[in-house]
Amino acid sequence: MLLVLLLLPMCWAVEVKRPRGVSLTNHHFYDESKPFTCLDGSASVPFDQVNDDYCDCKDGSDEPGTAACPNGSFHCTNTGYKPLYISSRWVNDGVCDCCDGTDEYNSGIVCENTCKEKGRKERETLQQMAEVTREGFRLKKILIEDWKRAREEKQKKLTELQAGKKSLEDQVELLRTLKEEAEKPEKEAKDQHRKLWEEQLAASKAQREQELATSAFQELDDDMDGAVSVAELQTHPELDTDGDGALSEGEAQTLLGGDTQTDAASFSDRIWAAIRDKYRSEVLPTDLPSPSAPALTEPKEEQPLGPSQPAEEEDEEEEETEEEEGGEEGEDEDSQETPPPAGPPQTVSPTEEDKMPPYDEQTQAFINAAQEARNKFEEAERSLKDVEESIRNLEQEISFDFGPNGEFAYLYSQCYELTTNEYVYRLCPFKLVSQKPKLGGSPTSLGTWGSWAGPDHDKFSAMKYEQGTGCWQGPNRSTTVRLLCGKETVVTSTTEPSRCEYLMELMTPAACPEPPPEPPASGNRDEL
Repeated sequence: MLLVLLLLPMCWAVEVKRPRGVSLTNHHFYDESKPFTCLDGSASVPFDQVNDDYCDCKDGSDEPGTAACPNGSFHCTNTGYKPLYISSRWVNDGVCDCCDGTDEYNSGIVCENTCKEKGRKERETLQQMAEVTREGFRLKKILIEDWKRAREEKQKKLTELQAGKKSLEDQVELLRTLKEEAEKPEKEAKDQHRKLWEEQLAASKAQREQELATSAFQELDDDMDGAVSVAELQTHPELDTDGDGALSEGEAQTLLGGDTQTDAASFSDRIWAAIRDKYRSEVLPTDLPSPSAPALTEPKEEQPLGPSQPAEEEDEEEEETEEEEGGEEGEDEDSQETPPPAGPPQTVSPTEEDKMPPYDEQTQAFINAAQEARNKFEEAERSLKDVEESIRNLEQEISFDFGPNGEFAYLYSQCYELTTNEYVYRLCPFKLVSQKPKLGGSPTSLGTWGSWAGPDHDKFSAMKYEQGTGCWQGPNRSTTVRLLCGKETVVTSTTEPSRCEYLMELMTPAACPEPPPEPPASGNRDEL
C-alpha cells in the first residue's frame, strides 16, 4: 500500500471518454454505441437513459453522475490526490465532497479544487512515513544482528555454566561430607559439655533446696528438740489448706503425713515439698535488727536461710553479731517493732552460676572446625544455586520467541513508562504491565506476559498480558500492546476501551516492515 501511494505522483492522468461519475476501471461497461446493461444484470436500457436523472437500474448504476438513485455511487477523479467514491445522494447537494469539485457541477456552488494541495500534504506525510520505515528497518537489521551475536554469546556462556555445574555439584557433595564429619565430634563434645553443666546445675539446685528445707525446719523447731510438731507447724497460718485463715490441728497433722511430729530427714524428704510454696520465713531482713534476731538467725551460722540472698549470707551474720554485742540502743528501739512477715522462699534468680560456662579449649576447637566446614559448604551451595539460576534464565531467554529473527529480543530486559494526568503506566516487555497513581501509591498489575496476539498473518504485531489484578466485581485486568513502527522505542498511548481491558501502543524499530524501493525522481508530475 505504501508503495502504491508513493508511486501516485508517477501516474499520468489518462483521458478516456466516459459518463460523469464513472471510474476509469468501469468505463468499459458504459459503451455509448450499444444499450447499457445494469451492472447487477437486472435490466438493459438505451444508452441515452444513462445519467438522465431517472433511476432505471435497481443498483443505480445507470445514474452514476446524478442523485436520482439513492443507492448509487459517484466517482470523484480527484486528479493529483486519491480518487474517491461518494454516495449519489451527495451529488449537487451544495456541499463539496470531491476535492476537485466534480460532484457539484450543477448546484450553483463553485468548489475550489484542493486536490493538488491535499496531494502535496499526503505525499509529505507518506514521505515522512517512508523515512521512518526506512530508518526503523535499518535499526531493525542492527537489532537482528545484535541478537544473533548475543544469542551466540549466551549459548556459549550456557555451555560453560552447564560444564561448571557438574564440578560445583561434586564440590558441594565433598564439602557436605566434610561438614558432616566435622559436626560429629562437635556435637559429641557440646553434648558432653552440656551434660556436665546440667548435672552440676541440678546438684547445685538440689543443694539449695536442701538448705531451704533445713532452714525452714530449724525455724519451725521452736523448742529445738530436733522435731517439728503439730503445734509448731500451727504457728504458720499461711499453710492453711481450707481457706479459713488458720491452720487447724487436723490440717497440720495432715501436712505431717498423719504423724504428730516429724524429724529433719522426713521433713526434707516428704513435708517440705508440700508446704514450700506457702511457707513464709520468720527471719527479719538484715536492715531491721531486733532482739529476737539471734534466736532466729542462730542456725544460720551453719545453714543459710534461703537462696534469695546466697552471696550475702556471711555479711548478714556478721552484721547481726555486731548488733547483738554492741548495738544495745538499737536493740531497745527495734524491740518495740513487730517484725513484718517475710515472703515465701523462692529459687535464686538466674545468676552467673545458672549460665552454661564457656566451652573448654578442645570443645571450642571442634566447634571452630565444624563452623569453618559449614561456611565452606554453604558458600559452595550458594554458588551452585546461583549457577543453576543463571542456567535457567539463559535457557529461558535463548528459547524465547523474540520474533521471526529475534528483532524484539532487546526489549527483554527493558521497561518503558508513560505518564498521564492520573497514572504512570509501566511496560516491561515479556514480563508485566502495571499502573501506579501519579501522586503516589501502590502499583496495580495490568497483566503478566501471556503470548503474541497479532492476527495469523501478522502474529508479532501485538502482545497479550493477562491475569492482572482483579477489578471490583469484575474480571482480572489484561492489556493488549500494539506494536508500531518507529525510530525510537517509546510507549505512545494507553487507553481502556473496555472495562479492565487496556490497550497500549509501543513504538519500536523492531515493528518496522521492509520498505518498498525508493521511486525514481518524478519531477513535477503530481497527477494521478
